[in-house]
Amino acid sequence: QVQLVESGGGLVQAGGSLRLSCVPSGNTFRLNAIGWYRQAPGKQRELVASIGSGLRTDYAESVKGRFTIFRDNAKNTVYLQMNSLKPEDTGVYYCNAKIATMIGRDDYWGQGTQVTVSS
Repeated sequence: QVQLVESGGGLVQAGGSLRLSCVPSGNTFRLNAIGWYRQAPGKQRELVASIGSGLRTDYAESVKGRFTIFRDNAKNTVYLQMNSLKPEDTGVYYCNAKIATMIGRDDYWGQGTQVTVSS
């Protein structure tokens, strides 16, 4: 089992910044990738950014150049730095961990943290 604890959401004006944190614990030795997804009201959950075990990063087109995902191994924390926030970035942000198994991968999710960007 893997547990993910998120923090850092909140209310910010357009153009502002927020930093989200995700701390994984439990059986993380087969961690393939960890990332952030978001879900806006009435929309499907979508990938925002992810970072693999080899530090490869992937971003949604809508956040490229504004968001940065990085990890601090000393603190066992993955961060999502969000700059130049827009109202369309509003949603619940979920940390996700992909763990390798004998037959594929398992997904684990955090509880979610609300990000609200006002215009």
